Amino acid sequence: MMKPDIIPDLAVSHAKLDADGRLLAADRALLTLNDQAGGALGAALAVPQLATVARLARRLGILVSRAVTVADQDNDLDLWVRVQPEGDGLRMAVSGWRELRARAIPPRPAPTVIEEGALAWETDASVRLTFVSIDAARRLGVDALSLLGQPLTALFALDASGNGGMPIIEAVARRQPFDDQPARLRGGDVRLLLTASVKLDADGAFAGLSGVARVEETAAAPDTPAISSGFTDGLDRALRAPLARIIAHADTIHAEAEGPVAPDYVDYASDIANAGRHLLALVDDLVDLQAVEAEDLALLTEPVDLADVARRAAGLLSVRAANAGVAIARPLPELHVAASGDFRRALQIMVNLIGNAVRYSPEGGVVSVTVSMRGDMAEAIVADQGKGIAPADQARIFEKFERVDPTEPGGNGLGLYIARRLARAMGGDLTVDSVPGDGARFTLTLPV
Repeated sequence: MMKPDIIPDLAVSHAKLDADGRLLAADRALLTLNDQAGGALGAALAVPQLATVARLARRLGILVSRAVTVADQDNDLDLWVRVQPEGDGLRMAVSGWRELRARAIPPRPAPTVIEEGALAWETDASVRLTFVSIDAARRLGVDALSLLGQPLTALFALDASGNGGMPIIEAVARRQPFDDQPARLRGGDVRLLLTASVKLDADGAFAGLSGVARVEETAAAPDTPAISSGFTDGLDRALRAPLARIIAHADTIHAEAEGPVAPDYVDYASDIANAGRHLLALVDDLVDLQAVEAEDLALLTEPVDLADVARRAAGLLSVRAANAGVAIARPLPELHVAASGDFRRALQIMVNLIGNAVRYSPEGGVVSVTVSMRGDMAEAIVADQGKGIAPADQARIFEKFERVDPTEPGGNGLGLYIARRLARAMGGDLTVDSVPGDGARFTLTLPV
C-alpha cells in the first residue's frame, strides 16, 4: 500500500504523455502507482483507468475529467483525473488520492468469464463506453478506440428478449447483473448475446456496466413481442422518482443555485441532467410501446384540427429550437384542417416529428410545418434542412430501437416506431420522403 507521506490527501500529481500514451515524465506519486502496475517511463501508461481517460482525451481532442477508482495492492484509491491535450502529447493531473478501505467498498460482483473470441466492454454511469477489447473488436470489423466515449448503443443495437423484456434496462434499474440480452452489432448482421455485471461506486450508486458480447451463431432474429405490462409498470415505478431527483439536483448544480461551482462541474451537471431526461424519455417510450403493441389497442376518435395540433407542437418546441438556432415555420393561425383521431396522440406524433427535425437541422436552418387536405385525408408535413436519410435507411428508421446514425446525440430509436403505430391505429399513416443532403419530409395523414 502506498504510504500517506508519498500521497497526502488532496495532493495533485502531474504527468506528461506522448501522442501514443507513453509516460514521458511523472511526479513521484503517479510514478509509484504506475510502477506498481508494471509500467515504466517511456512505456505505455500501465494503470488501465488512467490510460482510458488519456485515450478518450486524445481521441476527442478536449479536456476530459472524471473520477476513477484504482487498485492499489490491499486497498483502492479514489482519484480525480484531468487530461488535457497539449501539442503533440497530453498533460495529466491527478488529485484526490482518497484511500477506500475494504469495508467502505460495496460488494463486488463475481467477474464475468471472458470466453475466447468474446468481445469485452465496459461503460461509465452514463452507459457510455470506457473500454472495448481491441483484438476481439478488430475480428468483428469494429474500431474499438473510435467507440470510447460513445453510448453503448453505438456498438450494439439492442433487441427485446423472448418475453418482450430488455434485460439490460431491468439490470440498471435493479442494480443486478444480467444474462442473454439479445443484440446486433451496429452496421452488420452479427447477432450477439450480452452478459454484464453492474459496477457500483463507494456509496453503492450505479457506476456503469462491465460485460462481454458473445456471438450467437444459432440465434434466430426475434419477433417483435409486446413488452409485458408488469415489466413496464415495474420499470416506471423503479426509475421515474429517482430520475426526477437526479435531474432536479443536476439542474440545481448547473444553475449554480446554491452558489458558484467550478466550470467543469457546471458542464458535468448539464450532462447528467440531459442523460436523466434521456432515460426518463426512454421510460415513457417503453410504456407507450406496451400500449401500441397491445392487441386491443383502441384510440379515441374525435374531431381534431390538425393545423391547431401542429401549431401547439411547434409552440412546445420553440425554446428548444431557439437554443439550437433553428426556426420553426408553423401554420398560420387562421388555417384550420379538420381531421378525425385522438388529439393527445396526434400531438405526441407531431412533437416527435418536429423535435427530430430540430435536432437534425443545422444552426440557422428552418423546420417547415405545413398542413393541408389531400383527397379524403388531412396531412401534416414536417420538413427539415438536415443531411437527409438514405433510401436504404428509410424503412429501417420506423423499426424498434433503430436510428440512422446511433453515434449522434438523439433519442432511443422508439419514437418513430411508436408514432407510426399510433398514426395507423387512428386510420392514417406516417411516411418519409428524403434525399441525402437535401433534408427529410415526414408526412402524417389522418382521415377527414
